[in-house]
Amino acid sequence: DRDRLRGSKSRLSFGTTLTRHDTLYIALAASENRAAYALARTYPGGNEAFIAAMNAKAAQLGMKHTSFKDPTGLHSRNVSTARDLAKMVEAAEGYELIRTMTTKARGSVTDLRSGWKVEFFNTNRLVRKKDWTIGVSKTGYIADAGNCLVMQTEISNRPVIIVLLN
Repeated sequence: DRDRLRGSKSRLSFGTTLTRHDTLYIALAASENRAAYALARTYPGGNEAFIAAMNAKAAQLGMKHTSFKDPTGLHSRNVSTARDLAKMVEAAEGYELIRTMTTKARGSVTDLRSGWKVEFFNTNRLVRKKDWTIGVSKTGYIADAGNCLVMQTEISNRPVIIVLLN
């Protein structure tokens, strides 16, 4: 899988073979676009069905101002609002696997073809700070939107969802 929209870099070489679990892990924690493309391509019905499922989930969550055009967030026609993204973070908080994958400071996945470990760091540096209690985290960047961060954390013993766009 290749990023044909933005030409982003990847730590996964062409031909890497991962379990779906590891593919999801590196896509979420390390913002690995090649992994996100692979998840969409291998979804039942392929990329189009994956994007349709993303949009259906957004509608189910009441994300009225959100529209997905690709599985990575790289397409400039992917749109959302801070309020809609807060709804998504709140829903993601209900999935233990997402909480775990998005808050590990570093990790690795194993290429089943070669046996090599691919190590990575979480793209949210705050997960490496001991004084932060983070429940869900996801970063992103494209020139159109700037640096973005969504996360659930605790501040003064109160749960807070933070959405930073650009």
